[in-house]
Amino acid sequence: MFKFWAFLNRMKFIKRWSLMYSVKEENIMEHSWQVTTIAHALALIKNKKFGGNIDEKKVVLLAQYHETGEVITGDLPTPIKYFNPEIKTAYKGLEKTACERLLNMLPEELKEEYTTFVLPDEETEEYKIVKYADRISAYLKCLDELKSGNTEYKKAEKAIGKELLSSKRDEVKFFMNECLPAYKLTLDELD
Repeated sequence: MFKFWAFLNRMKFIKRWSLMYSVKEENIMEHSWQVTTIAHALALIKNKKFGGNIDEKKVVLLAQYHETGEVITGDLPTPIKYFNPEIKTAYKGLEKTACERLLNMLPEELKEEYTTFVLPDEETEEYKIVKYADRISAYLKCLDELKSGNTEYKKAEKAIGKELLSSKRDEVKFFMNECLPAYKLTLDELD
């Protein structure tokens, strides 16, 4: 009856795919946790430093469930997802169908609450923060791979870094300039 949660638990077994060699594999569950913590930080920064009115709890839940469809579809590398408009549209449709399938596994009285986070309104500020957190997570993946000596991520690191640093969003610029440099430190340097 409660297959929805069993499906979501599969996130830890579904690998995030890349067209490039990775030193460290990541899975959807790890990625979702990282996006959730970054999105929460972005929401707090927006509200506390820049007078925003972001629903922090909504951001956390949107981030937690932002890859739900991939439990069924698996991950498709970004360059393929966005190769052309037809592929992008088809993949978005596939993800939506996967999410709907999972939502239909829930008891009726819970569907509406989960639908808000699994199939969100993409025009909300909270959703936009999660999308930036997802890009920051991709940037951090590049930094981790470069730190491990994997130079295949050099071009992606430059492109994503440039994109994020040129963002017009105050919370993203603040995170990139004030928080992100700590990610480049070793554990000894963090102490």
